[in-house]
Amino acid sequence: MPNVIDKDWIAAFPALQALDEADLHRLAAGSHRLSLPAKRTIFGAGTAPDHHLLLLSGNVRVQQIAENGREIVLYRVSAGESCVMTTAFLLAGLEHHAEGIAETAVEAVAVPRTLFDDMLARSAVFRRFVFDTYSRRMTDLFLVIEEVAFRRLDIRLAQLLLRRAGDSKHVHSTHQQLATELGSTREVVSRQLQEFQRRDWLRLGRGEISLLDTAAIRALAETQ
Repeated sequence: MPNVIDKDWIAAFPALQALDEADLHRLAAGSHRLSLPAKRTIFGAGTAPDHHLLLLSGNVRVQQIAENGREIVLYRVSAGESCVMTTAFLLAGLEHHAEGIAETAVEAVAVPRTLFDDMLARSAVFRRFVFDTYSRRMTDLFLVIEEVAFRRLDIRLAQLLLRRAGDSKHVHSTHQQLATELGSTREVVSRQLQEFQRRDWLRLGRGEISLLDTAAIRALAETQ
């Protein structure tokens, strides 16, 4: 009995539905699904990528770790997206300079490197899909660089607190996790949080921050 080829996942990536039948069959037949638990390291610095990953569900955090141990979150990959770092290093034949961590349980499709190269060479539709995604994510990376280099930490911290709180008034996070998001150090972020607490904007707890004056935090977050 012939193997059943899984093409259902293609629907999660609308641009790939424009592939002709032969290329669609080739891509689906040569790829395979992966299920990864939360907190799993998907790729690490110094490892060469051997697959192009397309996320079906879950979130992956891509971060850079400096020699001194300082971390910065570069971006996140969500359902319907691929990882620009993996794409770049597949194209260049280089090892990863960052690491990808599953923040939640992840479902993905892995396209082996040989198939990835073959599809790039033969299919204009696949090339457009890869490079359109790559271009959009590079824009996001430039925004991260701009924020870290030029925007005040207190403003970025206020924005992050509001984003993480969502509709609630509680942020479940350590100071180190916030520092990693902001590309700063735990000590600097802790000092700024303590200043917000001194102003009665929030209350600090163990692994939790309670927002007391969201209007004041929002006013700072919207500062130009």
